[in-house]
Amino acid sequence: MEKTAVITGAGSGVGAAIAIALAKQGWRVALLGRRREPLETVAAQCPGALVIPCDVGSSDDVAKMGQQVLAEFGSVEVLVNAAGTNVPHRALEVLTLPDYHEMMNANLNGAYYCVQAFLPQMRSRGSGTVINIVSDAGKAASPKAGPGYVISKFGMAGLTSAINAEERTRGVRACAIFPGDIDTPILAKRPVVPDATARAKMMQPEDIAECALLAINLPSRVIIEEMIVRPR
Repeated sequence: MEKTAVITGAGSGVGAAIAIALAKQGWRVALLGRRREPLETVAAQCPGALVIPCDVGSSDDVAKMGQQVLAEFGSVEVLVNAAGTNVPHRALEVLTLPDYHEMMNANLNGAYYCVQAFLPQMRSRGSGTVINIVSDAGKAASPKAGPGYVISKFGMAGLTSAINAEERTRGVRACAIFPGDIDTPILAKRPVVPDATARAKMMQPEDIAECALLAINLPSRVIIEEMIVRPR
């Protein structure tokens, strides 16, 4: 197995935690995100990291990114789709079309574009793992999450299932991780931002990174298709 991985949303939160955890295990990682500065901060903890500012919601950006990564790495064994966003005005009665499309592009379309960028070489090689960071909003809708986020996360769950249905016999596996509340920067986009007391009861990004590493490091004969993780 080539120890190379691509992580979207790698500038903060769960994406950054997974990138750092993989690097500690000797993986070479490609860090993707919209802004270079936070990626560089994470790269400082990931020897040999490749930093690529990329809007995963743009199919053109992702296509160029995929070519750049494969030219540098030769192959990619693991793809982690951790990029995601929400908006403050998220209820059906106030959700705007631009905000809806922003969530679909960041949360769902971007994951699909990245899968299509790296799946062919996984398929031809006969090995690969895709980790999709979903949300428990991908299991049940709630006013807290809002419909745009829920729709996108149900879509990510479906993408994971489709990968396993079609690619498992060719050595490629996918795992959908459905976390509950995590103390990450996306909380700042809630209509009511959680205070320090509420955040202290949440999971940390490193907790979800441990879940991702479990799914990645298990023998290739094993697929963890879904993992629901919530604060105690």
